Amino acid sequence: MIKPSFRDILTAQRNLGALIRRTPLEYSPLLSRKTGCQLYLKLENWQKTGSFKVRGATNKVASLSEVERAKGLVTASSGNHGLGVFYAARAFGGLKATVFVPTNAPRSKVEKLQGFEEQLFLEGKDYDETDLIAQEFARERGAAYIHAYEDSEAIAGQGTVGLEIMSDLPKVEALLVPVGGGGLISGVTIAAKTINPGVRVIGVQSEASPSGYLSLRDGRPYERYEAAPTIADGLAGGFGKLPFELIKGRVEEIVIVTEE
Repeated sequence: MIKPSFRDILTAQRNLGALIRRTPLEYSPLLSRKTGCQLYLKLENWQKTGSFKVRGATNKVASLSEVERAKGLVTASSGNHGLGVFYAARAFGGLKATVFVPTNAPRSKVEKLQGFEEQLFLEGKDYDETDLIAQEFARERGAAYIHAYEDSEAIAGQGTVGLEIMSDLPKVEALLVPVGGGGLISGVTIAAKTINPGVRVIGVQSEASPSGYLSLRDGRPYERYEAAPTIADGLAGGFGKLPFELIKGRVEEIVIVTEE
């Protein structure tokens, strides 16, 4: 298991260059009043494709050799990571890309994916099942599998979010990070705590899919988890083994929130 380092995140920042946006870190007067602190929002919803996932996908494709890229890209996604892979495939000269999406994926995300003239398959009842189907498809064709979070280069790409936050707000005391498979929180943790070991990193996860919370509590990664229905569909499913190794002993806690 290759663990990404702070240097890998700096390399990812160079790889991404002008391919992604440096999104703004905006002060929120309303939320600051409600919470009694100075609260800022990292607007990755303004990112190309609308999500931070494009950072990891693009950095992974950048790390592949020309021979590997020529064999095509395959991934499983609940939506946003798939959009990132399709975007990266175009950015690197029109590579062949195939995305598998679970049948319970939101229609809005499926429609966005259909906007790309690439292969899209709806298979599997949830992300975990779809991931297994997609990996078998990639093995059969010798294609590069672009995992959303169980991958060193993808995590390094997500870690550039942390670099930008620490650059824009050096005195930040705590980072609240949404948790699904763990790619974002592990990358952000490496970046932020290397720059300032005193910064607190707190994960936030839906009670419908508390795989990250359970992983920290029980000291082992819940790599497969059958989530209950949740509005946070992109966070549903298991927590990765590699992210678990990267955050244990470093992330202060993961808190659970209700659907309400």
